[in-house]
Amino acid sequence: MNLEQLITPAQVVCRNDIHSKKKALDVLSQYLTTANPERLDSRAVLDTLLGRERLGSTGLGQGVALPHGRLASTNRAIGAVLKLDHGIDFGAMDQEPVDLLFGLVVPEHFTDEHLKILAYLAEMFSNQAFCQRLRLLHDDQLLYQELINWQLADG
Repeated sequence: MNLEQLITPAQVVCRNDIHSKKKALDVLSQYLTTANPERLDSRAVLDTLLGRERLGSTGLGQGVALPHGRLASTNRAIGAVLKLDHGIDFGAMDQEPVDLLFGLVVPEHFTDEHLKILAYLAEMFSNQAFCQRLRLLHDDQLLYQELINWQLADG
């Protein structure tokens, strides 16, 4: 999988001003929209993320969440990464606060692709050493490079 097809440097951000799950999802929806502003509406993106969260938290545990949803208005998968200085309550099964979020929107017809992307991201973020390296970064560009480098190292 080519992670660079999902995220750009403009969609990978470090933030220290987010203190709630709803605010985190709102900010993620804005960054997801920047990838395709003529086709995506940040409110529609936020609604799909919130709708998915109502089904159950996308918090994986160990400080990681993968909020995701489907939209008819996109023709490709789009991601955004948010690294928080302080973890927030995300309703994760392990009850640990979340500080690493990878938001994802996919076209409505993406079924197998959606699951493959989520499996790839879950594998990536289950690597504790990798997540620790991400947590030490406070620069958007360095965070983006670390994400891409994991993908390159993974092959």
